[in-house]
Amino acid sequence: MAKKPGQTQSGTSIQHVKQQNQQASAGQAGQQQYGAEFASETDAQQVKARNAKAAQNKQQASAGQAQQQYGAEFASETDAQEVKARNAKSAQNKQQQ
Repeated sequence: MAKKPGQTQSGTSIQHVKQQNQQASAGQAGQQQYGAEFASETDAQQVKARNAKAAQNKQQASAGQAQQQYGAEFASETDAQEVKARNAKSAQNKQQQ
């Protein structure tokens, strides 16, 4: 197979490969610049503090949900009218004593 000018032995266009390499190189440079710009505008300590606070809030929220669930379960097993009646009777007994 005869090699054409501007091509490799396998027939790849040398100019096309050079152009792709330049584009890839430019793309990497843009990504590196964006990364450096983002890093310069980000306070790592502040991000860590916010993440810690968010985790703490999440734990407190789940603990609160557990308490609410317990309260709902307890309420479903309690006859409010019966409790009120017992409290009234107890208060009446204390007054009589």
